[in-house]
Amino acid sequence: MDLGSPKWVTMLIVCWLYKSINCNSVEQKIYVELNNTVPCVRLLNATHQIGCQSSLSGDVGVLHVLESEADLDWPLSSGPNPPYMVILESPLFTRSIMMKMKNASRRIAGVAVVIPNASPPQGFSPHTTCPNENTGVYSEKYGADLANCNTTVWNPLGNGLSYEEFDFPIFSLKEDHQTEVIKQCYFQHNRPANSSAPVYPLCAMQLYSHMHAVTDTATCMRRNDIFSINPEMMCDPLGDYNVWSTIRPYNNSVKGHKENETVVLAAARLDSRSFFWDVATGAEGSISGFVTLLAAAQALREVTVVAPPTRNILFAFFQGEAFDYIGSSRMVYDMENNKFVIDLDNIHSILEVGQVGVRTGSNLWLHSDPVSRSNASVNTEVMEMLANLRRAAAGLNFSLTEPTVSQPLPPSSLQRFLRARPIPGVVLADHQSAYNNKYYESVYDNDAYLNLTYPAGLNPEEKLEFETDTAKALAEVATMVARALYKQADGDEAQFDNIVADPKIVTQMLYGFLVKSDNSWFQALLAPELKSLLQPSPPEYYVGVTMSANSAVNTPTRLVQHILANLTGNATSLNQTSCQKPDDLENESKHLYSYLWVQGTVPPNGTEREGFCVRSSVRLAKALSPAFELGEYSSSAYSTWTESRWKFIKARIFLVASHDLEMLTLGVGVAVLLASLLVTYFVSSKADVLFSSAREPGNATY
Repeated sequence: MDLGSPKWVTMLIVCWLYKSINCNSVEQKIYVELNNTVPCVRLLNATHQIGCQSSLSGDVGVLHVLESEADLDWPLSSGPNPPYMVILESPLFTRSIMMKMKNASRRIAGVAVVIPNASPPQGFSPHTTCPNENTGVYSEKYGADLANCNTTVWNPLGNGLSYEEFDFPIFSLKEDHQTEVIKQCYFQHNRPANSSAPVYPLCAMQLYSHMHAVTDTATCMRRNDIFSINPEMMCDPLGDYNVWSTIRPYNNSVKGHKENETVVLAAARLDSRSFFWDVATGAEGSISGFVTLLAAAQALREVTVVAPPTRNILFAFFQGEAFDYIGSSRMVYDMENNKFVIDLDNIHSILEVGQVGVRTGSNLWLHSDPVSRSNASVNTEVMEMLANLRRAAAGLNFSLTEPTVSQPLPPSSLQRFLRARPIPGVVLADHQSAYNNKYYESVYDNDAYLNLTYPAGLNPEEKLEFETDTAKALAEVATMVARALYKQADGDEAQFDNIVADPKIVTQMLYGFLVKSDNSWFQALLAPELKSLLQPSPPEYYVGVTMSANSAVNTPTRLVQHILANLTGNATSLNQTSCQKPDDLENESKHLYSYLWVQGTVPPNGTEREGFCVRSSVRLAKALSPAFELGEYSSSAYSTWTESRWKFIKARIFLVASHDLEMLTLGVGVAVLLASLLVTYFVSSKADVLFSSAREPGNATY
């Protein structure tokens, strides 16, 4: 369909003249709006900006489907109709190709990447080779020889694309019918034949993703303050909430140090990211770890009631760790400033569950910090932790091993605690040195990569109950973690055999977090007002800007909060009103416990859910970088990541006329306009002659 043809020009003029006509129908005939597209957006930190954006009115380019790297010459140099909008398959979404297009951006209007249903077998990670290298513990002042991945490159497949800046828009497309429509449009109109230029009309694409923020976080936050009277802000800090709970509740209104109290901290990260905004599954990168820790917390519930350990156990799920440890650095900051229920002096030791979903040779690795272990007392405690972990793994179907060479801790929340003081700690992971995860921080780190497979023919409810091999394996890891935590907390070793994680619960969590969150188990555990969070797809694990935007808490955070409360808390007899105002009742206190009214299940012979009140020690704590509390937007000590704001995101394709025809159409339009002005002027100046009525004679004779 030729946008510049006389037919369409006429229709547009008629549409303009007669407002009663439905003009949208004309637009729909000209444009094909693209759904299921996700943009790369702009992010900023203390020093620079990364990501992508379009021009203010969007960028338009002639479509070119890149079929091989050799085909790149057409959009970069030889093609006669620049700028080009390049469509490429995921195997061609490489650093070398993207950097070539970045360096020739005057000929590139934008890029659309087709994300296939199957993951690339060679692996793909748009993250850096050394994640969070500048905000961990290792630096010139601490383990200088271990800093900047000098001895261990953790993510060797990382190509760093997520940290590049592109001055053109980059969108992802799903491999579906619309992608086929785009390719058909290209092959029909645009594909060069025998290296000769295609003839007009040509198929074009327009991408809108203009970002408001520029330069760096300090500049953006300063502009936010300048234009604070204008509701349209420039950017927002990344942040959400951490989820935490203890086996013995603390009075949440009393902050700071607890005398004669020692705590074992069990940690995991909640978030993930990818090159494209809000498309992050993080199956191996984060979900395998926090699901394991949730299952471990559930396994400890009954035993800690019957035989409480001497030390308390604090479960912490950190948000924003992909962006320079937002969540863990905030908890450390709060502990140092008496804004948390305990302080750093109360922490006895830390066990962190990292990537544990892919275990080569049925091995898990125990990582510790060689620098802090040079302190004799810290080394003694770490050795005891390692012994407790090995004791906890006895009889299970995997082995625990320490790296045989001195190497730093992998990127982990433990590093932020070590920046504050030498606390004994161990990170549990499935890799000895470089990650086993071939898709770290990419869209391909999904359920398929965790081998979450189901027999053919199962309906969603049957899949929810089916115990996969992955769930069984993670349940064993959770059993080991729970036993080790109990022993580390000086619990009764005679209770070891009673500490067993439930593979069915692990199955349900994996299905909900990686396949379909809108399932009967998640529905029963959530508050009624939160049921809209559940979707027929997995949640996204990008931390986002929910806190600073004063909107709802991130979906994974809410899910983990409610699941942890249901797995470790108690169902009470309180009705919904009392559950929301427990302080009015004797023996109930919001300072000691949190109270959640959840939907519950539908009884076998019923039609409505039977809700109930859950009392637990689960709470939310800010996961907003201290840099924004302190106003230190150029901080090197804390995360300074912000996300740009934008008005709308849109992508569409259409046929475009030749430049000559466009100029002809414009010329004709200008000529018609000038002629209309002349006619109008003539008619106006001669109006008394042209529109005067004949005067009747004064005396008429009849």
